[in-house]
Amino acid sequence: MQAPDFWQSGKGGIVAELLSPLGWLYGFATQRKLSSTTPWTSPVPVLCVGNLIAGGAGKTPVALDIGDRLKNKGKAVHFLSRGYGGSEKGPLLVDPARHDFRRVGDEPLLLATRGPTWVSRERKAGCMAAAEAGADVIIMDDGFQNPYIHRNFSLIVVDGGYGFGNGKMIPAGPLRETISTGLSRADAAVIIGEDNTGATAAICQNAHTPLRARLVPDPLPAKATDMPLIAFAGIGRPEKFFRTVADMDFPVITTIPFADHHAYRDAEMKQLLKMAKNANARLLTTEKDAQRLPASFLSEISVLSVRLEWSDEAAIEHLLDGIDNA
Repeated sequence: MQAPDFWQSGKGGIVAELLSPLGWLYGFATQRKLSSTTPWTSPVPVLCVGNLIAGGAGKTPVALDIGDRLKNKGKAVHFLSRGYGGSEKGPLLVDPARHDFRRVGDEPLLLATRGPTWVSRERKAGCMAAAEAGADVIIMDDGFQNPYIHRNFSLIVVDGGYGFGNGKMIPAGPLRETISTGLSRADAAVIIGEDNTGATAAICQNAHTPLRARLVPDPLPAKATDMPLIAFAGIGRPEKFFRTVADMDFPVITTIPFADHHAYRDAEMKQLLKMAKNANARLLTTEKDAQRLPASFLSEISVLSVRLEWSDEAAIEHLLDGIDNA
């Protein structure tokens, strides 16, 4: 599902107000669970890349970047994911050659392109499996609200264009817990992109000076640059992808959003390809969406990959030194 419009920053209205009592109950239940649970400590350090809201904030690119940095320090990095959208309960070591998104989810398939990746509904079992397989450090992609695992370091990811939404709790807004409670449990926060919602002030009020980063698109293959584009995406915030494509100054005929984690069907892909053919255009999508495309269509669709660029490289390296020395 896509996040409702009234979850956005500066919005809300009567629907959000009517749902606010349910949001208070959700927040109370979350806080009670967090405060009443004694977390288990993994035999190897656990670094959590999480957020405070439902939906996409850019966690996976951050997890991949941090994984690369720790690997450059000589660490054996393993990723751990719940495998949202997949049927696998795990713990299972993801093999992109054998597993598809229906079994393990799309994010683990993307993580597995960069390092050993485990899917486990029970995070403790996943941590134990990774440690037994030789992990020096485990990076959890999401799981910040999971109270059962002790985290040696937690980094909150904030989308600068979305921030903390309307500041209300699920279902009145996107927050999984209050901003102050969440930030007080985190070791650091990073804002990706321009801060258009005042997230910096909220983070600074909670004793953090946010790190800054941006997503930089890699060059498109030549076959995708010699004709107009039709961009489609089924991610948490597809408008971010569409803005990125527009900023690359390529002609975009239209953009087509799908629900987050959408499982593309053959009929849909044939329709998209027909649309592109009629417009003499090329289809373009995200790396995460590519994990959910029927394999027979992959050669006909261009994929835009992105990398994370930090404003202050020394700052993130300094924060990771504690993990490096663990």
